Amino acid sequence: MKSDIQPINQEIHYPDGKIIVSKTDLQGRITYCNELFTKMSGYKEQQLIGSPHNIIRHPDMPRIIFKLLWDTVQKGSEINAYVKNMSKTGAYYWVLANVTPSFDTKGSIIGYFSVRRKPSQSQLAIIEPLYKELLFLEKEGGMDASYRKIEEILQQKDMNYEEFILSF
Repeated sequence: MKSDIQPINQEIHYPDGKIIVSKTDLQGRITYCNELFTKMSGYKEQQLIGSPHNIIRHPDMPRIIFKLLWDTVQKGSEINAYVKNMSKTGAYYWVLANVTPSFDTKGSIIGYFSVRRKPSQSQLAIIEPLYKELLFLEKEGGMDASYRKIEEILQQKDMNYEEFILSF
């Protein structure tokens, strides 16, 4: 489905005060999505359930952000991240995602839960140039190059990734 979709420079309006919710299994396949998720993505629920969550991944997203996200939740911790998603039409929308692992009664991770809200324009004014730089570095020097850049920024600010994301 996703491989044929080309991004277009058209933003989808994210409604104020609304949240997108989804759940995935351990492999990142969608097991639940709310109505706003289907509306924003342009897919029908039956197209999304069982599909990899990266069905909505926009090519402008640096891979290092997803690596940080997956590394964090697979260790049992929550993470916040800004994500540019791509709809079925190729249009895009930005979200501030909070992703948490879901646990069974024995404490084992059984999946992941994500709640997304609309980021502010001031937040995106910081994130968009950073992601462009990270994407450029990845194209030139691989994911290690973008990871070094993130580490450099965090060291300069004396923050961890979570503190950095929530600082603006």
